[in-house]
Amino acid sequence: MAQLMDTKALADGRLLVARQDGIARITFNKPERMNAMSLDMWQGLNNVLDELASDDQVRVVILCGAGDKAFVSGADISEFESQRSSADSVREYNRIAEASDRALYEFPKPTIAEIKGYCIGGGMGLAIGCDIRICTDDGLLGITAAKLGLGYGYDGVRKLVSLAGPEVAAQVLYSARLFSAAEAQRMGLVSEVVRREDLPQIVTDLANRIATNAPKTVRTAKAAIRAVLQPDGPVDRASVERLVADCFASDDYVEGYRAFAEKRKPQFRDR
Repeated sequence: MAQLMDTKALADGRLLVARQDGIARITFNKPERMNAMSLDMWQGLNNVLDELASDDQVRVVILCGAGDKAFVSGADISEFESQRSSADSVREYNRIAEASDRALYEFPKPTIAEIKGYCIGGGMGLAIGCDIRICTDDGLLGITAAKLGLGYGYDGVRKLVSLAGPEVAAQVLYSARLFSAAEAQRMGLVSEVVRREDLPQIVTDLANRIATNAPKTVRTAKAAIRAVLQPDGPVDRASVERLVADCFASDDYVEGYRAFAEKRKPQFRDR
């Protein structure tokens, strides 16, 4: 039986969170400014990711933008004079935004970016912090910091290089231009390009498929992928191997092989 949808609003309604059947959907809800991120949206995202990480019912998270024009068009420039006008305020703004970016990248469960229209700057940073990016064929993606005189920090550059390599990162950051969805896919910036009308269903179908798999196995796979991509020191293989051992010691492992033998669909309970 399908669960009733649980919905929640944060940041004065500019961030919406809905949970149903093991899937959480985070919607950036400022369509009048193409979902540009305000400081309270960055803080709200950090808070909700922390909450979803500890929610045992949530197995996968989708990020999307409200309206028809954008996923996220970057930081809300209208706030720059009030929030980023001095060295101290810039440091504080960056601390909050970077903490949210880091929380997304380090989030232990699978994440999918559902991208339509514009995905720029901070929006691109959010997208590449997700595990999978699915984009409409009319999408436009890029990081335009060089047009605004903004410094693009180490964590953001590291994610971009890990995803697409140093040459693509250089092209994206140096040119500050917007790339079409087809170009972005060739560059390795998005996983899949689909028709706009098909995007929600394709993303939902993928999320459902992930949510029905063994949660411990999926989380272990994500931890291993992140460990492989970690450039700052040796790979922590021991922690990954502990997670692998935990999978084999779990009730879900027993359920998985019994369901296979009995030719039925497994019912995983994250135990």
